[in-house]
Amino acid sequence: MMRYCSIYLYGAHVTSWKNEHGEELLFISSKEIFKPPKPIRGGIPICFPQFSNLGPLELHGFARNRLWALDDDPPPLPPDVTNKVFLDLILRSTTEDLKIWPHSFEYRLRITLGPGGDLMLTSRVRNTGTDGKPFTFTFAYHTYFSVSDISEVRVEGLETLDYLDNCQKRERFTEQGDSLTFESEVDRIYLSTPTKIAVMDHEKKRTFLIRKDGLPDAVVWNPWDKKAKAMADFGDDEYKHMVCVEAAAVEKPITLKPGEEWRGRQELSVVNKLLDS
Repeated sequence: MMRYCSIYLYGAHVTSWKNEHGEELLFISSKEIFKPPKPIRGGIPICFPQFSNLGPLELHGFARNRLWALDDDPPPLPPDVTNKVFLDLILRSTTEDLKIWPHSFEYRLRITLGPGGDLMLTSRVRNTGTDGKPFTFTFAYHTYFSVSDISEVRVEGLETLDYLDNCQKRERFTEQGDSLTFESEVDRIYLSTPTKIAVMDHEKKRTFLIRKDGLPDAVVWNPWDKKAKAMADFGDDEYKHMVCVEAAAVEKPITLKPGEEWRGRQELSVVNKLLDS
């Protein structure tokens, strides 16, 4: 079977990524109704220009709640693009957006599916303002991975790192474990993370690999039972079958002067075995 992904223009949102066996690799809530203006629960939401509630905008910013357009003048293709399928999308600031976030920008997103099934998202954000003023933003690819059982999942690559714990008023801690496992709600922003992080699903004997560039932080989230029950667009027991591991730029916001461009890339791949730690 062909490897596959599906993308909504609403939010430039990847909602499905399947391997050659037709197995879904991303989590989408069974309660999701795909009805704007609500953001889509699952897949890969784009958090821009604000991550979480770290600013005056709506939760995770407005990019995930906007209708994007196909980019008719995309950046040039790299030379290694052979056999890759790609889609270029663009979001520009509108009059309405400028009322709530008074900065002119152009956001180009390239979504690429490689011949081996790797899924790459490359974001380019440019300050198109003519007022001479810089702007600052935070960002995340809020990826929801589908897992067999959260109690059988571990995340590697974050050991010994500092993190901000959103469950404890963003207090700073240091990761003590050899790997991160899940026994209760986890909502953490790991800082200065490596460019590669592994998410291991022991029951499925499957490893997701996240490679990232321009995104120094990594957010890990699972709402657990109490918070899951409180979310209208999330099944009561669905926390058992998902984990978010998000390539992000949160602790040190990105600042762009007029004409400057930032680039942030995430590449997802899956290996049907557990990698040695």
